[in-house]
Amino acid sequence: DRMWRAWDWISEQWAENFRAAGAEVVFWRSAGRTGDEGERCEREYKAFLESIDVAVVGLANCGSCTGWTVRDAITAANHGLPTTAIATANFEAFAHEIAARGGRSGLRVHVLPYPLNEQLKEDVLPIGASHFPGVLHTMGAVLNMAEAAE
Repeated sequence: DRMWRAWDWISEQWAENFRAAGAEVVFWRSAGRTGDEGERCEREYKAFLESIDVAVVGLANCGSCTGWTVRDAITAANHGLPTTAIATANFEAFAHEIAARGGRSGLRVHVLPYPLNEQLKEDVLPIGASHFPGVLHTMGAVLNMAEAAE
């Protein structure tokens, strides 16, 4: 969704790292999640999942956002995609609880510090940079950063 500016900054920063390593990165954003708009959103998300190989889903940074993040991550995982959900520290336990209730107790969750969104961009970007190796580890991926920088 569009609520967490810090997630926008970090996800774009990570996307640039993935692109530097040769990955094609695409984003999908949810919209209304109920009624006719919710049904349209659900169809678009499932079509999006058909077009990707790996899913990184975020940001679990409040109660409802944690619910939707984990729900979307479970949907991606059930679609057969390697999937990692991103949560802030205050919502880590909740994310794991929701994943377990959704039948995915082993869902990969990478945890960013909290609070995050209240910080300035120049303070958030170093956090994102420092967490990139960790998110790779959570994903079960390895990336030689020296090669990615070339």
